[in-house]
Amino acid sequence: MATATASDRAEPSLYPKRHVAIAILLMANFMNLVDVTIVNVALPTLHDELGATPNMIEWIIAGYTFAFALFLLPAGRMGDIFGRRRLFLVGVTVFTAASALCGFSPTVEWLVGARLVQGMGGALMAPQTLAIVPALFPPEERGGVYAYFALTAGLASVTGPIVGGLLIGADIFGLSWRPIFLVNIPIGIAAFVGALWVVPAIRGKRSLGVDIVGIPLAALTILALLVPLIEIAALGWRWWMGVLILAAPVLGWLFVHWQTRQERVGGPQLLPVRLLRERAFLTGSILAGVLFSAIPGFFLVFAMYVQSGFGLTPLQSGLMTIPFPLGLIAASPISNRLGDRYLRARVICGSICIALGVLGIRIAIGQMPDTIHWLYTAPFFALAGIGMGNTVSPLFQTALSAAEGDDSGSASGAVQSFQRLGNSFGVALVGGLFFMALGDAAAGDKAAYAEAARTATLYPLAGLLLIAIFALLRPLDRA
Repeated sequence: MATATASDRAEPSLYPKRHVAIAILLMANFMNLVDVTIVNVALPTLHDELGATPNMIEWIIAGYTFAFALFLLPAGRMGDIFGRRRLFLVGVTVFTAASALCGFSPTVEWLVGARLVQGMGGALMAPQTLAIVPALFPPEERGGVYAYFALTAGLASVTGPIVGGLLIGADIFGLSWRPIFLVNIPIGIAAFVGALWVVPAIRGKRSLGVDIVGIPLAALTILALLVPLIEIAALGWRWWMGVLILAAPVLGWLFVHWQTRQERVGGPQLLPVRLLRERAFLTGSILAGVLFSAIPGFFLVFAMYVQSGFGLTPLQSGLMTIPFPLGLIAASPISNRLGDRYLRARVICGSICIALGVLGIRIAIGQMPDTIHWLYTAPFFALAGIGMGNTVSPLFQTALSAAEGDDSGSASGAVQSFQRLGNSFGVALVGGLFFMALGDAAAGDKAAYAEAARTATLYPLAGLLLIAIFALLRPLDRA
């Protein structure tokens, strides 16, 4: 077993560069999250310039999602085994190199392949950012750090369309859509150098071993869940989607059964069974999945409502939602001050605030005049942002509080897998509600788009209220 370095043995509160280190990790995480939304702005241009078919356009987005989701859980465990900074640096390198391949793609097939590699790189670095936090910060400071992760996610969701619109509109050096990927190169290099300089080299534990059976079982389970959720929007319902959905719980059971068997015989586990027995881990992870199933789908529907219904550009659409990250920024000092206290109350109050924000936007949509105005929705986006900033941090703290040092990477990957699956489920369900209510209405039909958007908010409202009710009835701490 590897010996610990001085930085490993030091108390987190004594590490003087911990705030600089987390800023570098958040920068890389922001780059990763922005890349999910920034591509949406470029899809029409990609269709025109590369001659991409609708199916290939879908895979430019879905390919990244697939690779990211499939590698998250194994990447988290690999960080536990081989060292979290090492895996983070590998992930940043792969992501940055793949971004260059995306930016210089000569064909749409090349671009799809590069996006798959980019998703793998994003998955390699994402779990390490959360898993490194307990090694750098004492418990009383972690709440504020997790709040910054929520802020990063909120900023990324809004920044992507804005930055993408600006870069494509500027047509830098005649490169058209390519700078939306090439911009990652300097950021990735800065993140790599910064992490090498300031993030401590926390050693892994090789004795944990690689679960060569658990990895494919987990991948098949995630594939069985994700493929129908992503493909149904483009293909409609197909019989094989039902087969996959029915197969998912069976595969999930086989995965858990294998992990239990590995625990019994002392073999390597991809997701330690000890975590699955922890009420705090399961509660925090599942509620985080529900939360992230509600919000991204809602933002997608709102973008379609203002762009197709009122003719706004992607840039204008993104600007309308700026009060949301401003609300997140306002909530950060609150989470910093509260730290690891009042987790249950913060989840209840935060989810109710988000629900009230969504409800307010739903009402505002119904009262919107013929010319859309950002003031109608701004206060409600701000309220939802404040609620988000006070909900994500307690849920992450709840889930990761159950993880011991050797398992923090695996726990981080699992939490983010729940988050990613929730995201895909929410986008599919909320988008499905929207298009079902929209029917065959033409673009510019403001009344039809308003009614479709109002219908689509029903799931986010239900999910957010479910979080509040569950937290009210059940404790969030460890059993």
